[in-house]
Amino acid sequence: MFDSFNLYFQDETRLGLITKQKKVLSIKGNHPIGKYKHSYKYFWLWGSFSPITGDSHYILSQGVCKDMFIEYLKDFSKQNPKELKIIIIDNAGFHSTKGIKLPSNIVLLSIPPYSPELNPAERIWQEIKSKVAMKIYDTLDVLENKVIDIINSFTNDEIVSLTNYSYIQNTYNGIFNE
Repeated sequence: MFDSFNLYFQDETRLGLITKQKKVLSIKGNHPIGKYKHSYKYFWLWGSFSPITGDSHYILSQGVCKDMFIEYLKDFSKQNPKELKIIIIDNAGFHSTKGIKLPSNIVLLSIPPYSPELNPAERIWQEIKSKVAMKIYDTLDVLENKVIDIINSFTNDEIVSLTNYSYIQNTYNGIFNE
């Protein structure tokens, strides 16, 4: 039924027009000076990343909810439809699929509650947010276009480098390569 299988980690993050701060170098005793914009306009970025192959899938949305999660999974299932996608998710309330028929090529597994450090998708969000930090974006469209450019610039090797923790690779090899 399936030609291949792959392991993915899924997560979502919020990005907005409020200026993302980060540490910067400055002369000792001086605080860095930077422009700052305070705005409550934002969007959500959903993504799944394979620490094994570097494959990924992204969508943007205006919010998060169970229906949006189901739509995300349906959209993701169309990418390489003959691949069985084993997707590790966190325990966000809207990730509940009780009573929902999942696409046949998707299997969901949860990480323990309150353990985002076990989800390497967080490293992708950190990388994206670092690249948009300390900059002013006039509109959400400008920020969305910048984020899409960043996403499109990631190579599979970069995604593997950011997401492939040794415990993941060791477990994957122990289960699937014996």
